[in-house]
Amino acid sequence: MNADIALLDSRYSWTRLAISLAIAMVGNVGMWSIIVVMPAIQAEFGVDRAAASLPYTLTMVGFAFGNMAIGRVVDRFGVTTALIGAALLIAAATGAASLSPSVLVLSGLQLLIGFGTAASFGPLIADISLWFLKRRGIAVAITASGNYLSGAIWPVILAGILAGQGWRAVYLVLAVVTLATVIPLALFLRRRVPLAARAHADSLSAARAGTTGLSPRMLAILLGIAGVGCCVAMSMPQVHIVSYCVDLGYGPAVGSQMLSLMLLGGVGSRLVSGLLADRLGGVRTLLIGSALQGLALMLYLPSDGLTSLYIVSLVFGLAQGGIVPSYAVIVREYMPSAEAGRRVGFVLMTTIVGMALGGWMSGWIYDVTGSYHMAFLNGIAWNGLNIGIMVLILLRTRPRSAVPA
Repeated sequence: MNADIALLDSRYSWTRLAISLAIAMVGNVGMWSIIVVMPAIQAEFGVDRAAASLPYTLTMVGFAFGNMAIGRVVDRFGVTTALIGAALLIAAATGAASLSPSVLVLSGLQLLIGFGTAASFGPLIADISLWFLKRRGIAVAITASGNYLSGAIWPVILAGILAGQGWRAVYLVLAVVTLATVIPLALFLRRRVPLAARAHADSLSAARAGTTGLSPRMLAILLGIAGVGCCVAMSMPQVHIVSYCVDLGYGPAVGSQMLSLMLLGGVGSRLVSGLLADRLGGVRTLLIGSALQGLALMLYLPSDGLTSLYIVSLVFGLAQGGIVPSYAVIVREYMPSAEAGRRVGFVLMTTIVGMALGGWMSGWIYDVTGSYHMAFLNGIAWNGLNIGIMVLILLRTRPRSAVPA
């Protein structure tokens, strides 16, 4: 039994983490490839920008629901089965997408690609969280960083293929790379966490959860509402920073640079937040990140100079990157390991819904008011909802008896 418990935070755990990161960097490419090929798709099919954006929208819809649905598969059959199934789905859908005769057909296939891509985010994070106890926060953060790293690396690679061979060749390359990479790596993750190790971790989670007086279902609902709130706020700069820069007269290239700066800051933020979560716990870490995100949103209000916008965008990236992974840490701190996949998947699904809702809401507010000022204020208000829920959970936990470390 002691030997089984010793597997947590062991050398094998760190090896598994490295493999999970490699899978995440390849498996998440479906989120970013459609952004790269969108102008080429618009040009080939002769549609407007709204129609050309439909494939991306459905990708995010599939990604949202895939996090929850595939999380259940991980709970029942293990992450290897989930990843292999997802890789086969992605390869089949991307292969078919290379033959798409219309934007509508491509959009339907992107829904499937987004669904399969989700296996390399929430479900993979849930799995790696089972193998760590003392260093769970940094393990979750590293795995979650695979999504941002994928967004930083793959667009550069795919842009070269797009320029030389066209967007259909991009899809064929992705189909081959996904099969050749994800499936072999997934086979290294067949090992399941021993029952004794699960029981040991669950005893700590049960003790902590008992101090709140909340059932796992109610806690998950609260985290889901908080997830929507923080990501409605997060989406304002991430989705609209390019348009905001165009309105200010700086052009789309400057806005794209600010977005890249946010993502790079987000990677650093995720790693630092992971280290903090191992010392302070997931709730306090998320509360710190959310408070800093709210501050960064406030800094956007008076900032319209080029230098100040670059600085605030970097501050925003450093503030928000660790928020979403902290939800996975909280789930594992308060809920049973047997429910990790579906609970993490559900909460991360709500964060994606928040991104989608916030992106649309900010655009609607802009159309009504003629500026992004009220959109920033709207984001700050939603961020306040997230902070309120985190404070509630923290206050319900603190007065009770101490939880074993």
